Amino acid sequence: MTDLAAAVRAVRARSGVEPLAGLILGSGLGPLADAIDDPVVIPFGEIPGFAAVTIAGHSGRIIAGRLDGVPVVVQQGRFHLYEGHSPRAVAFPTRVLARLGVRGLIVTNAAGALDPAMRAGDLLILNDHINLMGRNPLIGARTEGEPRFPDMSAPYEARLQRAAEAVAVAAGIRVRRGVYCAVAGPSYETRAELRMLRAFGGDAVGMSTVPEVLAARAASVAVLGISVITNELVRPGGSPLTHEEVIASGTEARIRLETVVRGVLRAIAGTGTPA
Repeated sequence: MTDLAAAVRAVRARSGVEPLAGLILGSGLGPLADAIDDPVVIPFGEIPGFAAVTIAGHSGRIIAGRLDGVPVVVQQGRFHLYEGHSPRAVAFPTRVLARLGVRGLIVTNAAGALDPAMRAGDLLILNDHINLMGRNPLIGARTEGEPRFPDMSAPYEARLQRAAEAVAVAAGIRVRRGVYCAVAGPSYETRAELRMLRAFGGDAVGMSTVPEVLAARAASVAVLGISVITNELVRPGGSPLTHEEVIASGTEARIRLETVVRGVLRAIAGTGTPA
């Protein structure tokens, strides 16, 4: 894949770091990148093979630098199937991060709660997912270095889950572990669909993350997934849900997410909480 090699060269030439960890930031969570020390900012438009971002709350930049001394590369904003991108285009930045040499990838998203015990602002540590998008970024010509049939029995690294949970508990942050349901969107779910997703075993639902996780695991990169619960999908009075509400809720949870991410980065680097 010519664009992949060119994209890796473009980022590596400008980043100035050999990243130990990658981070993908979802809706309303982009400000977390402001905490990076000595940042090098590369707009998506300046990287070969990257598409344009069209959704509010997604800046569309790669940022390289250090967070708590750990060299990182951050994808601030992402692509979605509902924008008309192919699954391979959605997962393309993840393949770039993998080939930059990251040991671990932290993927974040904004999600709606299927579990009635969860509240807006909670963090959900993903221990599995259900792909209901109907598409997979591994379809098509096999990317060099990736197996044809990668094992997905444990898509999220148990060690990183334990590290995230330990950091959250120590900081008094409310977290749960659960299953993320990925749907194509862009419409929000009907009440019948929500009941179905809950019956399937889902704890939260969103429109992202799974394509990136599939690409990362195919590249043998350890993954931690964290959903910021931005809304309770069984809403009193049936009030409508808006994208602006999702962004606002994600922004309010940023400090809690940042605390957990910093702790997990130290674990990936081998300087923090053992798990």
